[in-house]
Order: sequence, then structure tokens, then C-alpha cells
Amino acid sequence: MKTIISPSILGGSFSNMEKTISELDMSKVEYIHFDVMDGDFVPNLTFGPQFISDLRLKTNKIFDVHLMIHRVDKFLDDYIKAGSNIITFHYEIDENINHIIDRIKKENIKAGIAIKPNTSWEKIKKYLHLVDQVIIMTVEPGFGGQSFLTDQVEKIKSISHYIKKNNLKVDIEIDGGVNYDTGKLSIDAGANILVAGSFLFKQSNLIDASNKLIDFFN
Repeated sequence: MKTIISPSILGGSFSNMEKTISELDMSKVEYIHFDVMDGDFVPNLTFGPQFISDLRLKTNKIFDVHLMIHRVDKFLDDYIKAGSNIITFHYEIDENINHIIDRIKKENIKAGIAIKPNTSWEKIKKYLHLVDQVIIMTVEPGFGGQSFLTDQVEKIKSISHYIKKNNLKVDIEIDGGVNYDTGKLSIDAGANILVAGSFLFKQSNLIDASNKLIDFFN
């Protein structure tokens, strides 16, 4: 299976985000990952739909939007209108998950569900036939630059096995602490999308670094 690299712009410079998007647009990456944080669901605040909407004008890459927020249902239309291609939200919110998935899919946008490291994968089993992707957090959500939690590899394997056993078409995306070594661990366990943040953006040339990461896993 082809491995997709989804660079997380959280690792880039917010003072020159247009340059970051331009460089990613010139690279071979297909996805650009947006870590949306509300300062409530997670202890950090990043950006909202207007930020995504502004950058949507700069590239046709797939916008992989990860909502680490409460009140998803309330703000969902804003992220749909901003130009998201994939919208993933967290299982841990206190809302009607089926309703939110249905709203996303009705807009012809891919829907995803994410789980924190301490959440058992079995809790999302009943939603896997409804979504297009699962994000497995391999760090505690809220901050970039954390180390990969290797105990999540078994979770990746379990979800991958369940998806294959039931002939589901669901991507498995890994978010947190991805580099060449942890990326390989994740791919070998069954993942096919890697969110690359701090590791990618600390390289001297973003275009070359992105292309090398793609070539390495393909």
C-alpha cells in the first residue's frame, strides 16, 4: 500500500506560512495536515477556519484537517466552508459522533475519527465502517515536538487487523513523533498515512526533506 506523508504545518513558522505552503505545494506531498486546537480540548491554541480558508487559495493539495476541539458540531460548517478535504475529530468529545460523521460525508468530504493514546481502540470499532480514516495519536495531543509513544504500535496493529478482516476501506494515520524509524514501525504495523511535523520542519530544505521522506517509504 502506498504511504502518504501529511506534513503538519504546526511545525512551520506562523510568521511566514505562505512560504511554507508554497514549498509544500512544490513538493511531492499530497496532503497538508492542519492541527486545529481550541485551548480547551487540548492545552494549546493554534488557528481556526479563516486561517485554513486563506491558505486554501495558495494550493490544491489535500487539506487534512484534524480538529482537536470541543463543540465540533457547532463549528463544523466553518471548517467545511474553509476548504477542508478531510475532517477528523476526536472520539473523546461529548457529542453525537454518528451525526457529525453524517454531516461531514453529506458535504462530500472524507470523515475521520481520532483517538488519544489512553483511549482503547475498541471504543471506535462501531464507527469504523462509517469513516474514511482513523488517526491514532502517538503523542499526547496538544503540543508539537513530543516523542513517539511506542506502546501505541500494538493499537495500530489491532486496528489494521480489524480493518483487513472486515474488508473496510479505512486509512490509518499516525500523528505524533514521526521520523524515519517511528514511521517504519507504524507502516510495518499497518498504517498508511504519516503526519510529519517537527522532524520535517527542522530540516534545512522543506521541499527536499518532504520528497526524501516520501521516497523512503515508497
